[in-house]
Amino acid sequence: MLISKPVAEAIRAGTVTQAFRRWDVPRVKVGGLQLTPAGLVRFDAVSHVRDPSKLTERDARTAGVKNLAALQKALSPTDRRPSARGGRGGDKVYRIRLSWAGEDPRIALREKDPDDAELDELATRLARLDARPSGAWTRDILEWIRDNPRVVSKELAALRGCELLPMKVDIRKLKALGLTISHEVGYELSPRGAAYLDWAARHGH
Repeated sequence: MLISKPVAEAIRAGTVTQAFRRWDVPRVKVGGLQLTPAGLVRFDAVSHVRDPSKLTERDARTAGVKNLAALQKALSPTDRRPSARGGRGGDKVYRIRLSWAGEDPRIALREKDPDDAELDELATRLARLDARPSGAWTRDILEWIRDNPRVVSKELAALRGCELLPMKVDIRKLKALGLTISHEVGYELSPRGAAYLDWAARHGH
């Protein structure tokens, strides 16, 4: 489920406590967690809104929507554009109760000093990522980020001679392993990422 950064931050602050989506069936599970730009969000409850016309201004406000008119428009069956609030592709309106569940676990992971067993496991997981037709890439991009910290993404892609969007997808995979840190402009290696590169150089990976 798409949750924008402003809405995620409002969920963290406690000012947004619910969301509304137009789906055929619920696409989230009660008790499930989702990683957002503001940390983990928990889905506390999901219920079918049988009469969306009875939604209120308070419903709009606690869903992070400007007003009821904007919420009703986003949920209109005739407005099937992708939206962070309404969404397309369903005939029913659902209310999803939300709460903030904690920090992004990657933050703690990237600061952790990995031991030899964890470094071996990282090498194995990166080898799996490298096993694609275009060839190995993880070591290369980690070294590029190390040598070009906080370089704007477009420039980094140009330096590497690759397309921007696929490069960003690759970097997100490395971020999920706690190896990189994303900034408003560019990236840098996390302490975990730097430790991995040092270990890999010593062990010939």
